[in-house]
Amino acid sequence: MRSTLVVVAFLCFFANVKAQNYELGKVTIAELQEKTHPKDSAAPAAILFKKARTYFTYNKSSGFVANHVYEFKIKIYKKDGLSWANQKVRFYVGYENMNRDVLEFSNSITYNLENASIVKTKLDGQGTFKNNINKYWSEKTITMPNVKVGSVIEFKYVLKSENIVHFPDFKIQYEIPVNYFEYKTELPEFYIYKPILIGFLQIKTNSELVNGTQTFENQYSQTTRLSYKQINGLYSGNDIPALLEEPYVDNPDNYTATIQHELERVRMPEMPVKDYAMTWEGVAKTIYKDEKFGKELDQKTFFIEDVKSVIGDIESKSERLDLIFKFVQNKMNWDEKNDYYTDKGVVKAYKDQTGNVAEINFILINMLRVAGIEVNPVLVSTIQNGMPVYPTRTGFNYVIAAAQIDGKQILLDATHKFTTPNILPLNVLNWTGRLVKQDGTSQEINLVPTNLSKENITLLATIDNLGKLNGKVRIQKTDYDAYRFRVDYANTNEENYLEKLEARWGNLKISNYVGENKKSNYDKNILENFDFASANLSDVIGDKIYINPMLFFTNTKNPFTQENRQMPICFGYPTQEKYNINLEIPEGYVVETIPKPIHIAVEDNGIIYKFNIVNQANKIQISCLKEINTSVFAAGQYSVLKEIFQKMIVSQTEKIVLKKI
Repeated sequence: MRSTLVVVAFLCFFANVKAQNYELGKVTIAELQEKTHPKDSAAPAAILFKKARTYFTYNKSSGFVANHVYEFKIKIYKKDGLSWANQKVRFYVGYENMNRDVLEFSNSITYNLENASIVKTKLDGQGTFKNNINKYWSEKTITMPNVKVGSVIEFKYVLKSENIVHFPDFKIQYEIPVNYFEYKTELPEFYIYKPILIGFLQIKTNSELVNGTQTFENQYSQTTRLSYKQINGLYSGNDIPALLEEPYVDNPDNYTATIQHELERVRMPEMPVKDYAMTWEGVAKTIYKDEKFGKELDQKTFFIEDVKSVIGDIESKSERLDLIFKFVQNKMNWDEKNDYYTDKGVVKAYKDQTGNVAEINFILINMLRVAGIEVNPVLVSTIQNGMPVYPTRTGFNYVIAAAQIDGKQILLDATHKFTTPNILPLNVLNWTGRLVKQDGTSQEINLVPTNLSKENITLLATIDNLGKLNGKVRIQKTDYDAYRFRVDYANTNEENYLEKLEARWGNLKISNYVGENKKSNYDKNILENFDFASANLSDVIGDKIYINPMLFFTNTKNPFTQENRQMPICFGYPTQEKYNINLEIPEGYVVETIPKPIHIAVEDNGIIYKFNIVNQANKIQISCLKEINTSVFAAGQYSVLKEIFQKMIVSQTEKIVLKKI
């Protein structure tokens, strides 16, 4: 049975297009002499053209087979572009009832200009490598020969696959410019596909109905001809800009211009129509039927005695959940493998105390069910895996648990050592997951937190007449800020951590440091208390002392420096940073000037920034609040965000001026 993939369609721009003549082997002296890309002088390389063709062949044993042919021509402009000499292509080998995909490279040639003549260097067999990624995927790699700055490289590969439900994605946009692309599809009328455009580019498309034929040998070794109507499609475009690296992006692949094809239905002659449009109910039922999913979620008897031992006579379901979660988290060790299917099974994984994501979280689900808690699996696609927004069982690569207690939902993942109920690994916070039940019902689960993760900082300090500061700091981190801290510094001892902290904050001298709940009590807030001393936080000029109001917490660099933005801005989760700073100025000085208060908020309070400063006698009180209440902002809001962050920097870098009296 073939796997089914259904996707959400985006509107394409339709126009008649005449394909241009781009062919391999047609390298010119002008192309080799070109020093920079004509429209992007910073580009280290450019794809001069990318062509692809998908067509079908037929044989008596497999039926229709999809053939995907790709041709590339790439120009190397700079040293940084030499990495394009290495090309990797993955292909699927994990089918249960289909032959594995076959991938072959050819026409791999490097062109250089030597003594005003074009010199060709062909790739030999020693430049091709095969690597088995896992039981599902293999990869072929080629390393083009004699590539240098100025070279033009060309190569071709053919991917043959019996999987006609899911075509390989045709990627349009890369981190270098694409001068021209075209993608031709030749689809027999028996297969109805829906083309999908992902990303923000408009492309040119055209289609026509033509006659198609296939010649093959039947079961009697006789040559047979199959005639049918065929839909030929053409997708093309030129001057595709490079997809630039931008800060605060979850996964660039979610926004990269790509063409996909969804098989909607099959209409073979004299056979009933087969509908491939899958529903979420169909996804849930199909997944539960698999022994590595449904059967593994029904292994309760094995865990009964251990559950009794863990929960004792505790009646509260919330307390039971916490105890079982901590037990599984401490007992089990993740083998670094993501999957929503088990590998060796929950029973063996439990005995080994090691398992993949599914095994560990299925153990958790089974034990919670034994304890009388309603809990179901939630299918997830990690950030690195992309975002499935359509009914699919192949778009997920992870599974967590969702418990229901007193009408409240609690999300759980016991694979990582620093997670707690409702605090998931950061790579799992990928828009939405899908809760599935055995009866086929399902529901969308929001994975992005709604509560603010907070960092509250209180600072008390005195300034002497030489501009030196001495004081105390208290820092409190909650929820995901606490989780991120634990992950970042899990393998760092206190001495190294403090050295990094002192260096990051301008050679601060930290003493009497006390940290709480950093490597234990993960359900509690992290607390840090320390004394500090610094001679680098102020400038003494004549009879005046100049000092930044935010001291070593001052933000001086705007993360948003590009003129325009291509991708949405993703902050991961809602956050709040709150500072309360109290400064005591030296005797014999008065405040001459202080920065002006400021209050900024974007529409719907997606971002709020407040800065206030008050001077009373020899005391200066500073409060600063930054809240990011919306995790994702559209690219169209980029200019507003850029301006807000710049205003934050200006407010924090405007000096307090103390004058000697």
